[in-house]
Amino acid sequence: MEELRRAVESEYDFEDFGPEEMAEMSYEEWEAVFDHESWITGTELLDRVGDDLRSRVADREVFARIERLTADPAEGEPERLLAYSDEGYAMVYPDGSVDGRGTVLRDVKPTVALCSMDEYEVEEPPEGEGLPAPSSVPEGSGELGNFMLQITAAIQLLAGGSLFVAWIALDLTIIAPVVSLVFVLAGAFLFLVVANARLSDRFRAEEYRNRLRAVGLESGERPDFLPVESEESGEESDSTT
Repeated sequence: MEELRRAVESEYDFEDFGPEEMAEMSYEEWEAVFDHESWITGTELLDRVGDDLRSRVADREVFARIERLTADPAEGEPERLLAYSDEGYAMVYPDGSVDGRGTVLRDVKPTVALCSMDEYEVEEPPEGEGLPAPSSVPEGSGELGNFMLQITAAIQLLAGGSLFVAWIALDLTIIAPVVSLVFVLAGAFLFLVVANARLSDRFRAEEYRNRLRAVGLESGERPDFLPVESEESGEESDSTT
């Protein structure tokens, strides 16, 4: 165990240790370098995990909604933290155990492990919803780049057209129409690039809107695959990406 601990400490930089590095570690490596007797559990752990996930949403590292589920003594269920997306979920329990499926489970597991360590500092989550309303998602974010490409394409077409007219009017060398054609083709190609970029932006925006609708940002309903009753309410509900 001591040999494994030294190997892990030499492989990872624990001064800059985050969820990505945690996800790379095996259970044996985790046991070798961290003292499980000092792990944070209970309500404090759920608070820390919720705050950390909301912070990661602000950075668009995780796509999920976060809900704090109240304890249900009748069903023997403790207070829990539920993170879910359109294709998976993760249920975090006060003892630090996690179950679920999909990419959300993969993202949440290392977060729980980190938040259980007292040395790990949880960032203050931002105010407001982490995920936007579907209607507020813009069509694209690269309009400035598209505009510059359009200007360049227009200049290429203008140069090509001007050179062709000059060749006819001034009887220039045979090279002139060839160069003119190159300018025209380059301008047309750039316009096609802009059109394709805008089409791709619209497609990605619509795909993102559909994912937001799937997690209930418009309807307020949870996905059917979640292991909780639809009428079960939580103390707080937040959105994260």
